[in-house]
Amino acid sequence: MRDDGSIDDFREVFGDERADYGESLRRHHSEGAPEDWPNNFVTAYASSHPWEDFAETWAHYFHIVDTLETARAFGVHTRLRAMSAALDASVDFDPYTASVDLLIDAWLPLTFAFNSINRSMGAGDLYPFVLGAPSMLKLNYVYNKIHRLSPSGSQSDRAALKAIVASLKRSVASP
Repeated sequence: MRDDGSIDDFREVFGDERADYGESLRRHHSEGAPEDWPNNFVTAYASSHPWEDFAETWAHYFHIVDTLETARAFGVHTRLRAMSAALDASVDFDPYTASVDLLIDAWLPLTFAFNSINRSMGAGDLYPFVLGAPSMLKLNYVYNKIHRLSPSGSQSDRAALKAIVASLKRSVASP
C-alpha cells in the first residue's frame, strides 16, 4: 500500500500506520483492547495498531473464504425461519471469486447456525466474532486489494488465490 500509492486509502480505513508500533503493542499488552473493540475491529488484537488491524482483517477474510469453500464442498445449506426473519444461505458459488457481498450474505447465516449448534452441545461459539460495519468495510478493502491483483477472475487467478490460502494455512499450522 505504501508503494502502490494507496496508503491514503489504507489510512482512511485502518488508521495511521505511522503510529509507533512498539508503543502501540506495549500499550495494548498493558492496558488491553478498548472496551468497544468489537464495534470496530475483527479481533481485540486488531485494535493494537493499524498494521495489526490490517493483518487480522486479512487473515479473517481468508478464514471466511476457506470456511465457505469447505461448506460448499459439503453442500451446506442453512435455513432459519424464526424471530420474524429468514436466514437462508447456500454456498453454491466459488468463494474465491464471489463478490464480498455474497461472501458476507452467506457467512452470517452460516456462523449463526454453527454457533447455535455448538451452544446446543454446550460448547462455546465456533465463530465468536461480531462483524460490525467498520469490520465489513475493512473486509471489503482487503477483498478489493486481493481482487485488484486478479480482476479477471480467470481459472489461473482462482488457482493463485487458492495457493495463497494453502500457503497461509501451512504457515499458521507450522510451529
